[in-house]
Amino acid sequence: MASVNISLSETMKDWVDAQAASGRFNSAGDYVRDLIRQDQERSDGLAQVQALIAEGFDSGISASSLDDVLAEARERSRSARRP
Repeated sequence: MASVNISLSETMKDWVDAQAASGRFNSAGDYVRDLIRQDQERSDGLAQVQALIAEGFDSGISASSLDDVLAEARERSRSARRP
């Protein structure tokens, strides 16, 4: 595993140490790795949303009414939840 040294303010260091001492994390490093994983997941999710928005813009203007679009979205949502 690679090693990285970072500088933190005393307040930030105290926060990291408190998170590690809370019992949820084994060490300050585990806490920082968890933060990085969360940020990666958030970034990936944001990229997916941006791709869907671009797809929507690229698809052009729909001939469907807003009510039709909402009804279709509700049906897709219901279908996705069924086993």
